[in-house]
Amino acid sequence: MIVTVTPNLALDVTYHVDALRPARMHRVRSVGRRAGGKGVNVARVLRRLGADVLVVGPCGGPSGEAARADLAACGLAERLVPVRGDTRRTLAVVDAAAGDATLFNEPGPAVSPGEWQRLRAVYEESLPGAAAVLAGSLPVGAPEDAYAVLAASAARHGVPAVVDADGPPLLAGLAGRPALVKPNADELARVSGRADPLAAAGWLRARGAQAVVCSLGADGLLAVTAEGCWRAVPPRRLAGNPVGAGDAAVAALTYGMVRGQPWPDRLRAAAALSAAAVVAAVAGEFDAVAYERFLPEVAVREVRRRPGRGAGRAESKGGRP
Repeated sequence: MIVTVTPNLALDVTYHVDALRPARMHRVRSVGRRAGGKGVNVARVLRRLGADVLVVGPCGGPSGEAARADLAACGLAERLVPVRGDTRRTLAVVDAAAGDATLFNEPGPAVSPGEWQRLRAVYEESLPGAAAVLAGSLPVGAPEDAYAVLAASAARHGVPAVVDADGPPLLAGLAGRPALVKPNADELARVSGRADPLAAAGWLRARGAQAVVCSLGADGLLAVTAEGCWRAVPPRRLAGNPVGAGDAAVAALTYGMVRGQPWPDRLRAAAALSAAAVVAAVAGEFDAVAYERFLPEVAVREVRRRPGRGAGRAESKGGRP
């Protein structure tokens, strides 16, 4: 079982338009509405990969009930905790002409100390025999060290925790010694104060992360671990909806971790699945045919630091492992 925690659960709304132009009226070609937030998107992908998944998070108001109903309709098990506030909505506007998406995120409801403690209790009860994914922003009212506490709880149960967060929640979460953190390049630079991803990832590992995988966008993934460093490069640049590509990578990395796959295999799957998510219509989905096509095309190379050239310099060695 993999427990995904989405502290700031959402109802995701996706608009598809021919072209997005500021200060203009737009005709929407299609609309999608579904439960969302990073942990929910990860859970959707994990389920399609064959994992048993449980969704944990807060749920309130009409948006929350719509999200709960969607989870039931798609067969995702959940233990959502009722809260007084209304579950937030997100709006993604997918621009067919540009091949990208513009995202608007509502802040989400505040949670009371009692509501947060109930969510934490549900999480603790679900941990035995599981792995945990802790993903996304924290709602107002949640403690800043929430991810550190949740990751440490997983460690006490002898299960790994994956943290996908940004800013202070990510930095504080390192104290819980998570098995993996998965920032993108901008998030990694902001939290570490270092522009070079290799040096920044090493900085996070020195502060508690057991492994760091950084999303480099169209340039692939960089992994810095106790076993070594690797770079995975996708076969080509793709047009589509990049919202959810990082969540697909987290799903692949977590699935590979619980199955005991070697790091190069995990990275290859994560890069291919992330690319297959870009060509899917909405976050939390991936094109299975594209995934199978991309998988053997992903190049994974070992990365080694150049001695005497500083922490930020590295070299690639070899080709496919």
